[in-house]
Amino acid sequence: MTRYESSLLRLLDERGYIHQLTDAEGLDKLAASQIVPGYIGFDATAPSLHVGSLVQIMMLRRLQQSGHKPIVVMGGGTTKVGDPSGKDESRKMLTSETIADNIASIRTVFERLLTFGDGPTDAILVDNDEWLSQLSYIDLLRDVGPHFTINRMLTFDSVKLRLDREQPLTFLEFNYMILQAYDFRELALRYDCRLQMGGSDQWGNIVNGIELGRRMEGRELFGATTPLLTTADGSKMGKTAAGAVWLNEAQLPGYDFWQYWRNCDDRDVGRFLRLFTDLPLDEIARLESLEGAQINDAKVVLANEVTRLCRGEEAASSAEETARQTFAGGVGTDLPVLDLPVEGMTIAAACTAIGFTASNGEAKRKIAEGALWLDDAKVTDPNAPATPGKLRLGKKKHGVLKPA
Repeated sequence: MTRYESSLLRLLDERGYIHQLTDAEGLDKLAASQIVPGYIGFDATAPSLHVGSLVQIMMLRRLQQSGHKPIVVMGGGTTKVGDPSGKDESRKMLTSETIADNIASIRTVFERLLTFGDGPTDAILVDNDEWLSQLSYIDLLRDVGPHFTINRMLTFDSVKLRLDREQPLTFLEFNYMILQAYDFRELALRYDCRLQMGGSDQWGNIVNGIELGRRMEGRELFGATTPLLTTADGSKMGKTAAGAVWLNEAQLPGYDFWQYWRNCDDRDVGRFLRLFTDLPLDEIARLESLEGAQINDAKVVLANEVTRLCRGEEAASSAEETARQTFAGGVGTDLPVLDLPVEGMTIAAACTAIGFTASNGEAKRKIAEGALWLDDAKVTDPNAPATPGKLRLGKKKHGVLKPA
């Protein structure tokens, strides 16, 4: 590890958040000498962020823990445009009302993980629609446009990916990087924000903002990115066969959220504990050194700690107790429940309706593999009528079928 002077970069480094820094020495000196306001932007395309965004939220938490000021920028304006980074196709257009509702829902997660207020290191949440919606297009072209060249914009991975695949990249999306760069300049003017952080796919956008701030205002700005986060098996963080692992309770029940962490790959336990919990590093080292069946104890700690941070103490305790009852042969209170309709339904349809599978076809394949059980009996006929009992798919998915 690099030896840093500031507590900020030491903390980020030892917990595995640093992938790239635009000027490590300059940022280190700044963070060691004064409070640094830093931001990360989050677009509001859904009512919740998923765990793929959690590493960024935790990075803001680390910023505050080390004595600096987090700025959460909700992309009320940029959501109307759409970030092409990592995307194969254009986003759906959302109404202003939907975007506002999404921002209000997403804010609840930040309120658990950050301390908001008026103090020098208290977090603030701002919406970039405040300034982007006020921009005159002609003024933007005249004042900002000369600082961007098409030649350079075409070299960014977010653009090259789409063009190389001969997939459409609209002029609307092409403007996204200009608007994000403008965000950094505006935050520097309004809040003396000196640092933008983000995932590795945001590197080009961050560098654009730093260049724009230097050219237009003569300001020295800094950037930091986190590594691309994948699980040990190479899959993208926050995605499962059943869909996204949402941070908000309304989008994903607490037990399912807890189980996502409890079921992580053995090889991910130490890394996830460093990134997503506040446990001391020596305790993390002890937990990740556990072998055999004992590594499951570390996974329970991981699930409890992350659920406690994101959902609260009660959600973590309830999920752990449900897991204990379920694997002891009982029925936990947090398990998903399906009320069977009066007209009846097949067991394959029930498997899909309760959320175990994405389609009846997938349910039938799982049944053919011998993976579905109702109470203590293996399900063999996908067209058999669903009856009340405890439904289990494999070792990890449990639910309850209730009579109408």
